Amino acid sequence: SLALLADAAHMVTDAGGLALALLAIHYAAKAPTPGKSFGYMRFEILAALANAVVLLGVTAYILYEAYRRFVEPNEILGWPMMLGALVGLGVNLASMRLLSGGSSESLNVKGAYLEVWADMLGSIGVIAAAVFIKATGYNIADPIVAAAIGLWVLPRAWTLMKEAGNILIQGVPQGLDIEAVRRALLASPGVGAVHELHAWALGSKERVLTVHVVASDPSASIDALRGALSRMLQEDFAIDRLTLQMEEQACSLPH
Repeated sequence: SLALLADAAHMVTDAGGLALALLAIHYAAKAPTPGKSFGYMRFEILAALANAVVLLGVTAYILYEAYRRFVEPNEILGWPMMLGALVGLGVNLASMRLLSGGSSESLNVKGAYLEVWADMLGSIGVIAAAVFIKATGYNIADPIVAAAIGLWVLPRAWTLMKEAGNILIQGVPQGLDIEAVRRALLASPGVGAVHELHAWALGSKERVLTVHVVASDPSASIDALRGALSRMLQEDFAIDRLTLQMEEQACSLPH
């Protein structure tokens, strides 16, 4: 049964994803060192990216094999197929319950949760295909369900890979409007200009922002202005790590 093989293959990648998640949690908890001043927070993202790549590879194989089975159907044993799918369904439901709490907080756990969720639906599809094969004898249901599992997982794996890739290339964190940050800074009293504004993420949650701020009134307290801007950025935009370079006139760096 290719459908059962697809379900099993995705469960293997789930197990690998969970192992990577545990390893990432272990390394993320390590303290920074002189050689790694941010610690190991990016390990989580590397694990999520590896998980997505493996999942895409497995999905590509399943879709290719489904095409071959359409051309040359093979005999399917309905009862063993159904029994395997029922065991897989039970494991997936238990895994989903364990992972649901952390899926909204960690990109790595989110990736594992999405895989288990897709596998749960896959197990249901395999059970339905087994019932159909036993009732009608039409084995074509097997590659159809296998292809459906692959197509269901494909966009989620691609999304996970894009999110992890965006963090690795230091893109603006998801949900943060960098132009809204610029407007908020320029609208703040005492700010004359803003340049060198950059935002990125260390991991799934920790946002980092650096910016050069030119004070409109050099005689005013720079420390007071810096404090007011820091509070605004942290409260309004959930910035976790912030570096403000205060200037009386714009430095020579490009704006």
